[in-house]
Amino acid sequence: MRPLPDRIAASAHSACDVLTGYPHPCWAQFSLSYLSSVSGLVNKELIDALLSAMISSSEGISDLLFAVGRPPIVEEHGVLEEFPVETATGVLDLTQIEQIAAHLMGDDDRLKNEFATYGSCDCSYALPKLARFRVNIFKQNGRQAIVMRKLQTEIPTLEQLGLPPIFNEMVKEKNGIIFVTGATGSGKTTTLAAMLNELNVTQKIHILTLEDPIEFLHPHRQALFNQRQLGKDFPDFASGLRAALRQAPKVILVGEIRDRATMEIAMTASETGHIVFTTMHTINAGQTINRVLGMFSKDEEQQLRQRLADTVRYVVSQRLVSKIGGGRLLVSEIMGSSLRTRETLLYGESENRTFQEIIEAGDTLGWHTFDQSLLKAYKADLITDETTIIFCAHKNKMRRDIDMVKKLRNRTFDEPSGLRMDAEAEATTWAAA
Repeated sequence: MRPLPDRIAASAHSACDVLTGYPHPCWAQFSLSYLSSVSGLVNKELIDALLSAMISSSEGISDLLFAVGRPPIVEEHGVLEEFPVETATGVLDLTQIEQIAAHLMGDDDRLKNEFATYGSCDCSYALPKLARFRVNIFKQNGRQAIVMRKLQTEIPTLEQLGLPPIFNEMVKEKNGIIFVTGATGSGKTTTLAAMLNELNVTQKIHILTLEDPIEFLHPHRQALFNQRQLGKDFPDFASGLRAALRQAPKVILVGEIRDRATMEIAMTASETGHIVFTTMHTINAGQTINRVLGMFSKDEEQQLRQRLADTVRYVVSQRLVSKIGGGRLLVSEIMGSSLRTRETLLYGESENRTFQEIIEAGDTLGWHTFDQSLLKAYKADLITDETTIIFCAHKNKMRRDIDMVKKLRNRTFDEPSGLRMDAEAEATTWAAA
């Protein structure tokens, strides 16, 4: 095999070595035309060089995407941009995508079998000294596609993320379940990493995580930290969680509750003196509870509601919204455990008893709804009124609140109020007396 062209090989070490002055800062037209001269083979050096160039093109890159018939795509602050490549057609073909996917899966037979059976698989990939990725390889229209999420290497703190003070209270819980929910890419894993980091630096306890894949590598500090990866260290979340009960942890992180068996064991763990942190792909507290209820049969609902009322400590839901001046802002909804929330978990929501109303009334406890979080960000000039309306739950009420904020901002107290004091008449009255 011929050696790689100098400018491609160099980009494996520094993407800036192959820059050619494209409009986006630090972007290069990456050459894949070399493929035709090596019988179409995509090798590790070339793939790593391409990934290095893409991830180094901007500090705001969060995802790398590959699909047949398109150039490589990068996502920067929630916006997709093409990453130019030199091929015969300017786009990636099926063979190139399949070779990249095969390289990312490596020799892992489990991943290959999972992909063949279910049409998708999850794995991790690392560019030494540059970046780590969570990878999903999947089929679309019978052809392979790839999404690579960049993982942060530095473990964040609660303060760095700007999380509300109530998070410091959450990590003090000794048993029960804490849900962190939201759509893919909403920062759930980052929030959990900050919470576990707080425990790691403040408490001498055993923390055990079950992840798919391991995203943040936590060092041993005050706590003993053991991290297990799906497929590599355990076969499925239910089995891993069942084994965790015999591994003497005080804190258990379950990467995601995906099925009834995992939820059942998570509740058992929380009932036997463990605090369980986990995630779900739901958008608010009400949907999270309904998703859990939907995992079980109708005959089990009442007993399940009792168990949830006893074990749920907090439900944190979060979203990332566009921020004025660029970047994204975390907005959240937080519901804790109180007499009213336990009653609603036990008997269900009704016309006069909803999670939304309970959260709104719990602001003195540090709870808040998405709409309250959005309005606060709007008042602080962090987001636009358009963004506020798009992401809020009750649009008519939010429009009225925004109008009131605008009126208060435009109000000046030097203007005449329309009221007049009849001072002369008052003086005449006193004189006559």
